[in-house]
Amino acid sequence: MALSDLNPAERHRHISATFTDRVRATKHWDAPSPVADWTARDVVRHLVEWLPSFLAAGAGVDLPGGPSVDDDPVAAWQAHCDGVQALLDDPGTPQRMLVNRHVGEVPLDQAIDRFYTTDVFMHTWDLARATGQDDRLDADFCEMLLAGMEPLDDVLRSSGQYGPRVPTPADADAQTRLVGYIGRDPFWTPA
Repeated sequence: MALSDLNPAERHRHISATFTDRVRATKHWDAPSPVADWTARDVVRHLVEWLPSFLAAGAGVDLPGGPSVDDDPVAAWQAHCDGVQALLDDPGTPQRMLVNRHVGEVPLDQAIDRFYTTDVFMHTWDLARATGQDDRLDADFCEMLLAGMEPLDDVLRSSGQYGPRVPTPADADAQTRLVGYIGRDPFWTPA
């Protein structure tokens, strides 16, 4: 089944499993990443740290805590990931709403899916590339995300969450185009 056909809980389970594999296989946490001024550890830190406050402020949800990313990035990621999955697996979550001045009112499971799970998907490339692992992303999901993001270019760029678009070859595949769109050099390698 295609990633785009999955419900939010199943899509998170699949995407986070791939990211978890990259986290567990990381040997050098201070390796530079394709995100300027970030290391491999910072990629994990970003994902572990931004969602809890977003959920607490917008939906009154407190995710369980874990160890710090500085002390144990693998355990920090796993505790965070398990907490998000438990929230998505809760049958009451789709009936809850997240309210945010930037996105309005969105069912909680869809908000997590749209803003967080897709972030995990895209940052999988960053962590894999930083640590010399398999950086291939699902091509169909890359194409779907890119098609959904391109019409929102001005909004996304003004959010400060994406760098300037990096030009890619005209015949580039969907992953290369998505990575360039979100402001990464698709041909980046550690120095």
